[in-house]
Parts: sequence; C-alpha cells; structure tokens
Amino acid sequence: MALPNLSDADRQAALKKAAEARQKRAELRAKIKEGKMSFADVMAKTDDPIVARMKVSTLLESLPGYGKAKAAKIMDELEISESRRIQGLGARQREALMEKLS
Repeated sequence: MALPNLSDADRQAALKKAAEARQKRAELRAKIKEGKMSFADVMAKTDDPIVARMKVSTLLESLPGYGKAKAAKIMDELEISESRRIQGLGARQREALMEKLS
C-alpha cells in the first residue's frame, strides 16, 4: 500500500494528531497503573477511539501487578494475538478477559 503524498501542512497536522493520541494513551495507562481506573472501566469504554486502538497487551501490562510475562501468559491462554487491539477482540475473547481479570 503506497503512502499518500501529503503537503507539509497535512503532514504536520497528522503528526500533531498522532502525538496527541499517544499522549492520551499514556495518560490512560498511568491512570490504570495507579489504580484510578479498573480493567472493567477500560473495557466499558471501547467506543472511545483512544481505548479502542490500544493493544490488549499494553492494557494488560498497565494493570498493577502485571508485566510483560503475565500479560503474555494470559494472552496465550486465551488465544489472543499479541498484535490484537481492544476494538478487534471477539465476544468470547472479551468475556474470557473479563472473567479472568475482574
């Protein structure tokens, strides 16, 4: 897939939009890590584009007491691809995650 030719102004706008999205995801991860948001709270906000585009592995690693190893183990047990984003979870995968982590 070829990348579109963007003008400098369009490129700068896209870079700014991407930076804002990364910042919002970082803030969300910090809230989760601090315990201000639970896993169930995050999963209830799947219509939010910031939450929807977050990788499941990143969400799991953000949970207090979870790291890369625990996140990978859970995802392997539930047969969730490591590249899967929250919006791409199937109904069974979502239910299994909720059961496991809530």
